[in-house]
Amino acid sequence: MNAQLLNELATLTSEARNPDTLDIDLLSSEKILEKINNADREVPEAVHREIPQIARAVDAIAEAFKSGARLIYMGAGTSGRLGILDAVECPPTYGVEEDMVVALIAGGEEAVYRAQEGAEDSFTLAGEDLDKINLRKEDVVVGIAASGRTPYVIGGLRHAHAKGCTTVALSCNKTAAIAAEADIAILPEVGPEILTGSTRMKAGTAQKLVLNMLTTASMIRIGKSFYNLMVDVKATNEKLVSRTRRIVMEATGVELEEADRVLKSCEHNAKLAIMIILSGLDRNASELALDQANGFLRKALQLAKKDNKPTRAAIAKERIRAPA
Repeated sequence: MNAQLLNELATLTSEARNPDTLDIDLLSSEKILEKINNADREVPEAVHREIPQIARAVDAIAEAFKSGARLIYMGAGTSGRLGILDAVECPPTYGVEEDMVVALIAGGEEAVYRAQEGAEDSFTLAGEDLDKINLRKEDVVVGIAASGRTPYVIGGLRHAHAKGCTTVALSCNKTAAIAAEADIAILPEVGPEILTGSTRMKAGTAQKLVLNMLTTASMIRIGKSFYNLMVDVKATNEKLVSRTRRIVMEATGVELEEADRVLKSCEHNAKLAIMIILSGLDRNASELALDQANGFLRKALQLAKKDNKPTRAAIAKERIRAPA
């Protein structure tokens, strides 16, 4: 078994030795950092080549969200932690429920803080973890593994596929085993690491970029932005309260006093405040319009306009100078 694993690793570019860093142990701090920075520049281009596959995943995730289903990440080690990092940022950023984007890591919560490397070798553990969160066929499951051969992720993808879920594989090797287990394979191959096999480096960066794209684009697709403003952000601390004020002021052109007044009238809901200000509707009518538009603020404003309601949206549009 160890010989088989050695042979598998030998075929992975993420495990290969980097010819540009063979002398890295002899270099000064500045030269080491230059090597790292030069290598990191390869990552965005590798991700760019995968945009068609990322877009397929975004379409699937957005449809899942619209139906009330979830995005579920699975991974081990760094890959699992990156999934958690992306998932926990979604509720405050987009005002969604905490169980809309879920992240599972091999070894459970303990593995977030301390390596539980043995847990990733189980083909059945991920299936058990998915059943614990009541996996449904409408969910989208994303398996994350830099090497692409992690048993925990392979087993989880197989389990999700058997349940009828849309499955996505995210790996940094074109020959990733998990690609064969998924409906969609996202494979940004970034090449050998600065330190051989240290996939928390370029591979981790590539995974983080892809995860950013999956959630950000999916949330935009379900109406969580107005132009490029985060209108569903939750005002849960002083910084975010100030951000909601700025968002309302940017979107509508009103001064701080009016932004504050309207925000207070709707519990610091930036999207609703913008709707009230730009449409001229009262709170109830604004909420109804947003509901009819499935949360898309631009569509809700168009509905208000068709109903011959007074609107300040044209003024705001001119101020922002963004295309409709």
